[in-house]
Amino acid sequence: MLIVGHRGAAALEPENTLLSFERGIALGMDYLETDVRLTRDGRLILMHDEKVDRTTSGAGPVSEFSFDEIRALDAGKGQQVPSLEEALEAIRGRVQLLLELKGPGTAAPAVETVKRLGVQGEVVFTCFVMDRLREVKALDSSLRVGAIFGRAEPEMAETAAALGAEAFGLNYRHMSLHAVAEAHKQGLIIRAWNPDTEAEIRAMAGLGVDGVSSNRPDLLARVFRE
Repeated sequence: MLIVGHRGAAALEPENTLLSFERGIALGMDYLETDVRLTRDGRLILMHDEKVDRTTSGAGPVSEFSFDEIRALDAGKGQQVPSLEEALEAIRGRVQLLLELKGPGTAAPAVETVKRLGVQGEVVFTCFVMDRLREVKALDSSLRVGAIFGRAEPEMAETAAALGAEAFGLNYRHMSLHAVAEAHKQGLIIRAWNPDTEAEIRAMAGLGVDGVSSNRPDLLARVFRE
């Protein structure tokens, strides 16, 4: 079972921060998951939402902040919003990374950064938008990609396989034996996101998924490692 700390360890530490990453790594995750967005001046930073309001001391769209302005915000417990470069250095040789591309224009600079730092083997580019994953593959067909689905869709597994994906993620509320079987028929890894109680996590294991992502990596560790 592959266990994934969502946004690092989002329920335990400020999400998508280096502190959150360190907590997920310390808990023995196989993968961490994070999101990247572009600042006004074209820098990639870790941020899930379109706006900084929920997770920082600031307010407004990420796209209206420069990198330096983003860095001046408190992301929780005195943490800064990390750059993609910092996140990649933090995981290097320690854990795999699911790197979700949020917003248009993120694919090319994310690919460039991953390749420049030489961590292609440790990163899976993920997205809900299939065209963004096609862009990654067009830039370098050897790069690893994974599709994400919020709910079960017809031919999900076929869609992911046609992209050259190695895996796809499906919201745990819509996970089923059928979805698992279809993924495995296509030779794909299937991950459930984001069950956050022990009962939900065990239910996903019972369906035969290959991986589970959670905001509670401590529970994942308890269920699958201890």
